[in-house]
Order: sequence, then C-alpha cells, then structure tokens
Amino acid sequence: MGEQQLMKRGVSRPSIAVAFVAIGVAISGCATVTRGTHEAWTVSTAPPNASVRTSNGRACDATPCTFTMDHRDSFDVTISKPGYREWHGHVTHQFSSGGGAALAGNVLVGGLIGLTVDAASGATQKLVPNPLSVTLEPVAAATAAPQSAPGTPTAVGQTSSQ
Repeated sequence: MGEQQLMKRGVSRPSIAVAFVAIGVAISGCATVTRGTHEAWTVSTAPPNASVRTSNGRACDATPCTFTMDHRDSFDVTISKPGYREWHGHVTHQFSSGGGAALAGNVLVGGLIGLTVDAASGATQKLVPNPLSVTLEPVAAATAAPQSAPGTPTAVGQTSSQ
C-alpha cells in the first residue's frame, strides 16, 4: 500500500514515521535475535571419560561434554582423569564474524538501539577455544623400577649388561 493510499485512509505521515520507528525497534538487536545470548561449548579429551570442572561452576564427569554458556563468559577449566596429568586452561570470548554480520544489519535497520542491545547481550561474541580438545598426558608409573647403570647389581648375583 502506497503513502497516498494510507493517507486516504486517514493515516498521517507522523503515524507512518512512528510505525517505521516501531519496526526498527522491534527488529533491532539482530545478532541477539539470530544468535541468542548463549552457545554450546564442547569439551573432548583423548582418552575420553575425563572429568571437567569450570571456575563458573559447571562440571561433567565423563567427556565428551557440552555445556550451554553465555557468549561473554571467561572461565578457567580443569580436566582430570586417574592415571593422567591434570590439565588447566582458560576459555575467553572474542568478536564473532557471525555476530558481526548481524551487527552490520543493525547499522542498516536497527540503528543505535540494535547496536546497544547486541553489545550488551554479548551476541556479537563467541567463546574461544570452542570446541576445546585436549590430549591428556599419562603420569609416569610410580611403581616402575628405576633403570640401573651398567655393571651395577640388579638382583642377587646378577649385574646389568646394558
């Protein structure tokens, strides 16, 4: 329907302007709408079945695990498994290209309101690393016999011949 047709029906120009502003506000925050404020963050380990604990209170007893995390989170991660060295790391957030595309949509449609909503919600961010893939290192067996130097006794009446 054109502007003249709307005016014939009694719709004024200020009403049309208000309608366009309302539409802009309604669709502002494009990244927030398209990406949300949370994302799936996945941890996998080799070997599997390790436990994961994060400094923001999340935990899982057997990898692989997937958590729902806020795009803006930054946290420490501890991964442990009996017989393997404990692993410590840090996850942070950075600007996401997917959030950037939606942010560009805000510039065209949602304006300052959309930019503010997306920046405040963290929708333009992503967690890194995601996924987190860790190869655990085995702990040297504490019961392993130490290597003997050549020519030293290894048992009663025997000497090593290395």
